[in-house]
Amino acid sequence: MSIWFLLPGLVCTQLAFSQSKADKKIIKQVQADIYYLASDSLEGRRTGSEGERKAGDYIISRYEAQKIPAYKGQYRYPFNFIYGKEILDATQIKIANDYMRIKGQAFPLPFSAGKKASGDVLPDVNEAGNVWMMNLYASQDEANDPHFDAEKMMYDRAKDAAAHGAKGVLFYDGYGSKYPPTFNPLSTNESLDIPVAFLTFNAYDDYVLSRDKNISNVLVELNIAIKKSERTGTNIAAYIDNKAPLTVVIGAHYDHLGYGEDGNSLYAGKDPQIHNGADDNASGTAALIEMAGWIKKKHLKHYNYLFIDFSGEELGLLGSKAFIKEQQGIDSAHIAYMINMDMVGRLNDSTHALTVGGVGTSPVWGKLLAKPNKNFRIGIDSAGVGPSDHTSFYLANIPVLFFFTGTHKDYHKPSDDADKINYNGEVAVMHYVYSFVQALDKLPRPAFTRTKQSTVGRVNFKVTLGIMPDYSYQEIGVRVDGVSDGRPAMNAGIKGGDIIIQLGDHKIAGMQSYMEALSKFNKGDNTKVTVLRNGQQVELPLQFDK
Repeated sequence: MSIWFLLPGLVCTQLAFSQSKADKKIIKQVQADIYYLASDSLEGRRTGSEGERKAGDYIISRYEAQKIPAYKGQYRYPFNFIYGKEILDATQIKIANDYMRIKGQAFPLPFSAGKKASGDVLPDVNEAGNVWMMNLYASQDEANDPHFDAEKMMYDRAKDAAAHGAKGVLFYDGYGSKYPPTFNPLSTNESLDIPVAFLTFNAYDDYVLSRDKNISNVLVELNIAIKKSERTGTNIAAYIDNKAPLTVVIGAHYDHLGYGEDGNSLYAGKDPQIHNGADDNASGTAALIEMAGWIKKKHLKHYNYLFIDFSGEELGLLGSKAFIKEQQGIDSAHIAYMINMDMVGRLNDSTHALTVGGVGTSPVWGKLLAKPNKNFRIGIDSAGVGPSDHTSFYLANIPVLFFFTGTHKDYHKPSDDADKINYNGEVAVMHYVYSFVQALDKLPRPAFTRTKQSTVGRVNFKVTLGIMPDYSYQEIGVRVDGVSDGRPAMNAGIKGGDIIIQLGDHKIAGMQSYMEALSKFNKGDNTKVTVLRNGQQVELPLQFDK
């Protein structure tokens, strides 16, 4: 599960568990599934890793054992995505007549333009039309401050330098920092229009300062080549084809954090450790596989049933977005509803609290939840947008339900292990979810309703457009995943899939410049917004809420 949090209200019911002989067999199978998926041999199932591939093999073998066919002739649905940046071999940084060792002596910054620039430079003397060489630090104390944000400082200063005519920037360490910057492949800073690089203390001392430590002009040549790193994740999809006009999607993500390389771990230790993700989300994956078998055995026939094990959820719901937008072009008109199970393995034996999300996305959900339930205290979250893959389906106008047993101290840490799963509780949750599927198989397609989006985790501005950005989008602009009813974006005619490239006089390169642009407006302001729609620029009048 991605790092969002729900704030449910509780609806209390009497609690009681019972366990049949059949349940004991189910528990044994679910336990076997989770222990394998959350084993060290899969190394945390990071998207695009060998561990992800092994997990996919296992999931497919379980569907095959239950004789549940592949979806449209294949179980695997790979998707490519941009994640981070890398320095290309063509990069060269030259001081006088010497080429620097890339990363060892000098390196480009991740927000550098892929361009060339050269000049005869006097350090810290900045002239328009020339390369600027600037000391990163203002003092020895700053150089030795472990909390000094070197990347932010370099980005802000380089951006300002570009605005004042610099054709390139070479930062250097003039003090010998205890905490020198390194190339950050996961930087979220937008690319600038000039090449920017960093020179280490030793390289500055050897190649810029003369032997008597007098600074003189030095020829600087920057030839920067950086590209966006592409990775491949793989969704797994199985299908029961009942030749029905509508299909039900039931999903769970099977990826997790690997060793925490992608920066989404809450582990505070220094040594990398495997994040096994037993609850997040081997628990949901095991539940999905088992429930697929139940649906097949019970011959539920009113709908077709599509079971999707998503990857890339931990990186921003990438797998579910890809499945809807790019892979199969799922037409929401042919999807009845979507159920998502993410972290269903840690039911608290004292509270028996189970959160059900997406309840406001169809009037049918409230009626089903109102039925007597002796096993859980149900927490209701009405929003269609939430911390997992059901969000992608809600934004395609599909009713969703999301089942979740709650966060815990092992969330996104190496300690989320299989021996901590409440297997009796998980199977009880599975029965509860299945009761919804079984009841709905006798009912017409649930109607879809839009819900208010949660504001948890959002940045506060004086004005907002009322959009949900697609945070996985890596090209120029901000792509819109969804728009809120009655808000400025919808009133202006912005649609899901539009790419915002300009707001008033402010060009939008990505989320960073989008937020900067928003900060320039006040309530009630009138302006124009330019979007790319199907490759064509469309200019729309926009008024912010008063």
